[in-house]
Amino acid sequence: MEKRKKIGILGGNFNPVHYGHLMIADQVCQYLKLDKVLFMPENIPPHVDGKTTIAAEHRLKMLELALNGNSKFDLELLEIERGGKSYSFDSLSTLKSLHPDCDYYFIIGSDMVDYLPKWYKIDELINLVKFVAVKRTANVKASSYPVIWVAAPLLPISSTQIREQIKNELSPRYLLPDSVLTYIVKQKLYLKNDDFDMQKD
Repeated sequence: MEKRKKIGILGGNFNPVHYGHLMIADQVCQYLKLDKVLFMPENIPPHVDGKTTIAAEHRLKMLELALNGNSKFDLELLEIERGGKSYSFDSLSTLKSLHPDCDYYFIIGSDMVDYLPKWYKIDELINLVKFVAVKRTANVKASSYPVIWVAAPLLPISSTQIREQIKNELSPRYLLPDSVLTYIVKQKLYLKNDDFDMQKD
């Protein structure tokens, strides 16, 4: 019998991708001995009303640059290609249908564990995927949903922080890969209010 593949999923806006995203994905990949981690950018976040994000083409290009050189990382464009609001249940249903030989591990921050009851079709979703949460402290809150906890290092970096630094003419060097920063500078991204929102990611 062919061995089942263990695939991690890291979803998000990636506006822009930074070292915090990359390190969490790498640590979880190692801890759980995953075959691969797929970075799955959202098209429209389901929990955001009336806020915009930078064009998908820029977010995808920055992800491509950031993931280059790591054979364990790859892009999953399902939500971008589907369009509309990005619901994890819809995405995982499609992935399980397309790849029945894969077991999926959905990577989330510890702060998202409390929000699991509010996720769209969460009771059906937990039958499609295993949730993996990264510990922020030694003590973790119990959840009514099954969660695999991973004690990985955390970098206190947010995309919001990076966008605000750029808008204020500060360089976010060392917070994200040089290739991504070079792209941001070349494309003149995040210089105006229209180029970013205040959603934390």
